[in-house]
Amino acid sequence: MSLHLDNINTLIELIDSGNKLALAPDYSGCAMKAVRYLINHKVRDLHLVGVPSIGFQGDMLIGSGCVSTVETAAVTIGEYGLAPRFTDAIKKGAVNIIDGTCPAIHAGLQAAEKGIPYMPVRGIIGSDLLKKREDWIIGNNPFDKEDSPLVMVKAIAPDVTLIHAPLADREGNVWIGVRREMMVMAHASKTTLVTYENLYEGNLLNDTNMAAGTISSLYISALALAKNGAWPVGLFGTYPADDTHLRLYIEMARTEDGFQNYLSQYVLDKEIKE
Repeated sequence: MSLHLDNINTLIELIDSGNKLALAPDYSGCAMKAVRYLINHKVRDLHLVGVPSIGFQGDMLIGSGCVSTVETAAVTIGEYGLAPRFTDAIKKGAVNIIDGTCPAIHAGLQAAEKGIPYMPVRGIIGSDLLKKREDWIIGNNPFDKEDSPLVMVKAIAPDVTLIHAPLADREGNVWIGVRREMMVMAHASKTTLVTYENLYEGNLLNDTNMAAGTISSLYISALALAKNGAWPVGLFGTYPADDTHLRLYIEMARTEDGFQNYLSQYVLDKEIKE
């Protein structure tokens, strides 16, 4: 059974410097409150895996000096424009980029989920990415030698998945609805840490309306309650994004001094004292 923890501090202590950390995109289950705790803990040298992209939480971690490598299909802030701290880090060569595509990221995680070394993908054939990815190998369909070539995408096995979910129950099951990328992330990772919005009374897996969108506690390592845990990013079916605050972040994070001011006002020592 998953371990229910008293607070996010204890949860975040399970993430070590140097870990390969999988994060969900902004439209999914972003554990923003946990990320602010992570910044306070001064974890360093993280290898972020965006599933399949990373938004505000990735940008904040990069700007805070927590990240050495980013493996993703995109770092995007959507309608808000470029991710300012990521853009600055790339220009300065401060982070290493492992370029992927959405299908390739999902395929690599699915390979790890199934316990196999790679997953074949077709759509990358002809892409310049193949010139950069020495860990991707071109092969042929072993069942039809005349078939077109395939790319063998190496399994992606994160050390830790960190997500925020609308519901969890006392058994440690976690409801993620239609956001199935979080299901794959949990299956593929060695450790899955979850913050959740509300406690569900009963067993989610026993509810026929909830079971299909529920990650079994078998794949959850630890959980902690975190009200408004996705803020200022929204949480599907629960609350919208705080557009005013997100625009404030973008404006302040355009410069290093502005970003440090943002951290001082909204992140550093703020979450850790709760």
